[in-house]
Amino acid sequence: METKEKNDKSKSTLEILPPELIQRILLRVPVRHLARLRCVSKLWCSLISDPNFAEFHFHHSSASTNSCFFIKYSSMVHFVYFDDNDASQKEMCPPFNNEPLPNFAVLGSCRGIIVLHRHPHSFVVWNPLTGFSKRISYSHLLPSRKYHGIRLPSLHGFGYDASQDDYLLLVAWNHWERQYNLDCLSLRTNSWINLDAALSKPLGVFDRFSCGLFLNGAIHWLSFALTTYKDAILIFDMKERTFSMMSAPEQLVMISCNFSGLALLGGCLALYYQNLHSCNTDIWVMKEYKVHSSWNLYQIPCKDFQPLCLSSNGDIIGRGCSWATVTVHTESLLPLPSDVEDKKKEEGGNRYVTILLCFAPSYSCWFSLHCD
Repeated sequence: METKEKNDKSKSTLEILPPELIQRILLRVPVRHLARLRCVSKLWCSLISDPNFAEFHFHHSSASTNSCFFIKYSSMVHFVYFDDNDASQKEMCPPFNNEPLPNFAVLGSCRGIIVLHRHPHSFVVWNPLTGFSKRISYSHLLPSRKYHGIRLPSLHGFGYDASQDDYLLLVAWNHWERQYNLDCLSLRTNSWINLDAALSKPLGVFDRFSCGLFLNGAIHWLSFALTTYKDAILIFDMKERTFSMMSAPEQLVMISCNFSGLALLGGCLALYYQNLHSCNTDIWVMKEYKVHSSWNLYQIPCKDFQPLCLSSNGDIIGRGCSWATVTVHTESLLPLPSDVEDKKKEEGGNRYVTILLCFAPSYSCWFSLHCD
């Protein structure tokens, strides 16, 4: 009897708690700490590595981890985390960084997956938290182009098609005569689709290396020159594979707009620009998607400001503009669909990932404005 009681007391908490309760506890843990917790036990590794848990944690966890990142020295990725109490930082080497003269550029981020362009003719798909990465060459697309000197797509966007459980990378190649060729990469099938026929009319003028914003199952781009509020935003529907246009607020004073862009603030589409008349940064937020009357104006008393996201209490978090392109990133443990299918074919073996944290001095100045 005494031996049994002694054995019961020696049992760890991991053995006493049911897996369902452990899973509920893990849902409250910030995702960037979950990767390390997989090393605690085989049970924890199994729970955290489950794609269903990763999906549920991404959508329902109250401890979501938001950050922004930018490429530093063309070969290092610098992350800044947004936290109500602290803004920690780290640097990481992108995958495939061991080859001579690596040169990376950011193409987008969606659901924890980052897509980078790597010189000369390849894309890198990467989840920094899980360590998953793959490289995809697009050199076979270039011989058919009239101008072969282009190294980067002139227009690009990255997003998720929930109807097919697929990530799509859309790239547009611009010729000297300002005509575009559009190609779409499916990460589920690892195949390319030409979308030239999806355009009912030629694209407008966009900024060189223009990055699209993913929202509500669609990718959005803002025209380079805001000469009119009508049809200022180009939209690509991920499910239907079709293009459409959206108008900006008609209150825009076109001659005063400078350095404009799109942002995602609290799940809402936002258009921002430098107001040359007032020396402010004007931020128009569309409270209801595709409802033109729902545009609301917020003004930042700073001419050089890039809005990034909203804090938990509704403040606009942003940074002073600089030459570095900053991309907002929400961390996750989500795998690519093709990665899940490959793992099902593997037998046994748990993969443990070690994340190297390197802290660097603060790079940006930050500003916040409360939104009601």
